[in-house]
Amino acid sequence: MKCEIEKLDNFGRGITYYNNKICFIDGAFPGDIVSFDVICEKNKYIEGKVNKIYSYSDGRVESKCPFSCECGGCVFQEYNYSLENKYKEEKLKSLVKRQLGIDNVVSDIIYDNDLNYRNKIVLHGSNGLLGLYKANSNDIVKIDKCILCNEKINNIISILNNYSNIDEVMIRTNNDLSSVLVSIKGNLSKYDELASICDVLIVNGKLISKDSSIITSIGNNMFYLSADSFFQINLSLTTKLFDTVLGYVKDINPEIMLDLYCGTGTFGIYVSHYVSKVIGIDYNRSNIDDALKNAKLNNVDNIKFICDKVENVIDNYDDIDLVIIDPPRSGLDKKTLDNLVRINSKNIIYVSCDPVTLVRDLKILLKKYNILKITPFNMFPRTYHCESVCVLERKE
Repeated sequence: MKCEIEKLDNFGRGITYYNNKICFIDGAFPGDIVSFDVICEKNKYIEGKVNKIYSYSDGRVESKCPFSCECGGCVFQEYNYSLENKYKEEKLKSLVKRQLGIDNVVSDIIYDNDLNYRNKIVLHGSNGLLGLYKANSNDIVKIDKCILCNEKINNIISILNNYSNIDEVMIRTNNDLSSVLVSIKGNLSKYDELASICDVLIVNGKLISKDSSIITSIGNNMFYLSADSFFQINLSLTTKLFDTVLGYVKDINPEIMLDLYCGTGTFGIYVSHYVSKVIGIDYNRSNIDDALKNAKLNNVDNIKFICDKVENVIDNYDDIDLVIIDPPRSGLDKKTLDNLVRINSKNIIYVSCDPVTLVRDLKILLKKYNILKITPFNMFPRTYHCESVCVLERKE
């Protein structure tokens, strides 16, 4: 079946039509003329994969990654980076317009380097292979480097390829590449070479090194990073994202602020000089342990951290001036959304890593709030993921 790709869906797949059904085609871009193999056919749609390209889109470029045809990590290695940025900005605008009926609130996308931007990667091992999963599979693509990662991570990957019997490894660096943390699982008898170049080394849950965390920076603030703690992965854009949030906090000038899904306390600490009191909530014990150390590291004494699920404690709060939300991709649960409407703070800053769940949650929040601005950030270049900062103001 030969067809022309018209546009991209929310997951970066090409869209075309066949037998009066919409078709989602992996590996195809707008303007391509392709044939495809059917992977799955339902009543209303078809999922497929490119079999042959008869005519190439003007947006196609040569991939810089030797593993891009097999690895499931990227969808845009063969797509012009400026078009990728335009796609992500337009995707957010389209969702807001279509689902919320609102125009002119999404600003231009903010972006930076499309390669070597990651400060963290997780690799999987099996049968002597170490690498990344193929798309929609647990089969492993052996790699000796990932061009999305920084040079320090890739140096560790090349060393790990000399080891066998690795089940999984997480490699994390700080943002100036001066420190590296490696947590590895598997049947390893010797790891002297690895121990000599890692600031933190954890083998099968056992701390081998003296230190258990590394220190990184965002702007003028310093933060501890442990193996299990959440932290933004983009080396260059993270400070721009945080400065955007900080600018809004300065304008809002709140007294009391809730920091929901606070992770290692980064947002709360970053804006703490412009708030009288911050309450951070996160269910991950490692995150909260690091958050407490981070507050001390930055001499912040107006912040309190609670280790619990947000939905378990959100109904304890009212009289809040500002709520900052940075949830997982799944977005907010109903109880949290209902309580945000009940609390009715003057402002909400919603930091989202999924435009679809952001817009879904905004449908509820718009009962009490107006959208002032949504700023997209391409924090995950060459993937379909997009971060955004949405600022809401209570209706008077």
